Amino acid sequence: MVEANWYTISLLIFSLLLLFFKLFLGKQKIYKNLPPSPPGLPILGHLHLLKEPLYQTFQAFSDKYGPIILLRFGPRNVLVVNTPSAVEECFTKNDVIFANRPLSLHSKHLSYNSTTIAAAPYGDLWRNLRRITTLEIFSTVQLERTSCIRGKEVKFFVNQLMKNCGGGCSKVDMKSKFFEISFNVMTMMIMGKRFFGESVEDVEEAKLFRQLVREQLEFAKTSDPSDLFPVLQKVDLFGTGRKMVAMAEKMDKFLQNLVDERRRMDASTKMKKTLIDSLLSLQEAEPEFYTNNIINGIILILLIAGTETSSTAMEWAMSLLLNHPNAMTKVRAEIEAHVGQNYLLDEQDLPKLNYLCNVVKETLRLYSPAPILVPHEASEDCTVGGYDVPQGTMLMVNVLAIHRDPKLWENPTKFMPERFEEENSGDGYKLIPFGCGRRGCPGANLANRMVGLTLGALIQSFEWNRVDEEEVDMTENFGFSMPKLKPLEVICRPCPFTRKQCLI
Repeated sequence: MVEANWYTISLLIFSLLLLFFKLFLGKQKIYKNLPPSPPGLPILGHLHLLKEPLYQTFQAFSDKYGPIILLRFGPRNVLVVNTPSAVEECFTKNDVIFANRPLSLHSKHLSYNSTTIAAAPYGDLWRNLRRITTLEIFSTVQLERTSCIRGKEVKFFVNQLMKNCGGGCSKVDMKSKFFEISFNVMTMMIMGKRFFGESVEDVEEAKLFRQLVREQLEFAKTSDPSDLFPVLQKVDLFGTGRKMVAMAEKMDKFLQNLVDERRRMDASTKMKKTLIDSLLSLQEAEPEFYTNNIINGIILILLIAGTETSSTAMEWAMSLLLNHPNAMTKVRAEIEAHVGQNYLLDEQDLPKLNYLCNVVKETLRLYSPAPILVPHEASEDCTVGGYDVPQGTMLMVNVLAIHRDPKLWENPTKFMPERFEEENSGDGYKLIPFGCGRRGCPGANLANRMVGLTLGALIQSFEWNRVDEEEVDMTENFGFSMPKLKPLEVICRPCPFTRKQCLI
């Protein structure tokens, strides 16, 4: 009986192997000049060689095989580039070819069937999404218009911290606090309401929304074998697809309720025009394009990307400043010289605060929001660095390998904001924390403003110290935006300026 079972299992495995070779290897075109590649295994390719953190594994391959390498993740070709020149070639000469995104279980179930700006294939849909998000939220005009919202939320945030201190010093979990301010800023811009803090109107609604967003962020770390072996999608071996579908339904229901709530509001009761209001106006004019799914998808991607990346960057930046007190002192002195203590600094002050802006740049260089860019996919055959790149190849840009390359940067692992005092020190695809080309992050300017404004206001308003004598642990974790392994805890004490000012 046991032998019969093993025979059945063996026959099934053999049949699957035959199907695999027929589907994925039988139609392959022969390429004579592919990039160098480590030895791999049948079927698995190089999957067995991948270890976290992935950017270090790719760097080790690059050290041995060169800056442009070809890997196989199962049946899928993956091009990994580790130098600015290769990145430039991918996103200039081949920018349109690499403007696509690979399909995945996540993009199917949690990105409205790949119809969000992050997941949509390159084409009319993506261009329309890019245009509307730029016009309504990311353009210079819109960023200036909404700067008052961010300023008000930062004041609210500072005031909440001051109350927590109770007139003295207080130990604070900054990971959660940075998430709160980032989330409140995005929700105020999108829908005109907060979901953290004392002024939250519906506590249960806020609690549910925060939980849904955290669950969505957890799924962003999740991959599934069916992403590489599409024949497994119908099987759903680990139940990932079912979990994603359930999550998507909950999130869509919640977002639709928020949109409908805004739709029902009388114009006279709306404090200010929000992104949802703009999208609803567009839906009335072009209902065939601006469907509920498109609107909810725009809201979702702005919340997820806008909150996680900014809050993580703030946490890394504050950690670096605590470990480099001289840099903290320089930021404080710069704020004192150019802003003073008559008011809380705002976005209009940032161009005067060069050292603070350089701290943000250096943080993004050392701890990029995405250590490896969101994958791209070649829509047709092309060449990179003289090598043939087959159609359908996934492109992965090793950002941290470039940002920490000793050939490009002096003392690359050292925190040196001064390095950016030289003009054009970050040019030439050496500094690409938000990607580049057509699919570069449209929210880069907003993120830079938000991180600089929040850090500056906190340093102006409080004295910051480490919890103990030891330096802040800078160990990296794995996730959507490379968070710290150990959340940042600090001791903060309000400055006389903070106690004196009526900030709200």
